[in-house]
Amino acid sequence: MASALESYVNKTVSIVTADGRIIVGMLKGFDQTINLILDESHERVYSSSEGVEHVILGLYIVRGDNVAVIGEVDDETDRSLDFTSIRAEPLTSVVH
Repeated sequence: MASALESYVNKTVSIVTADGRIIVGMLKGFDQTINLILDESHERVYSSSEGVEHVILGLYIVRGDNVAVIGEVDDETDRSLDFTSIRAEPLTSVVH
């Protein structure tokens, strides 16, 4: 996992957390337990009745035990999306 994360450093990533949050930001670093440091980050809050809300987080740390999925974001495609027209049910937490 660490070698895959190295290729994401200084790139925009999207993280799905175990508690159902979607956090997007620039990956600045990580450690052996997959704790992630994000800069210029925001949370995307989805709703079935309204558009996607962006909550600014800034410099943010995500604990490794809360990371469910991480992937690189194509910045050009992301900028072209109209988040005000996207409707979706929020994700639920992972049940252990």
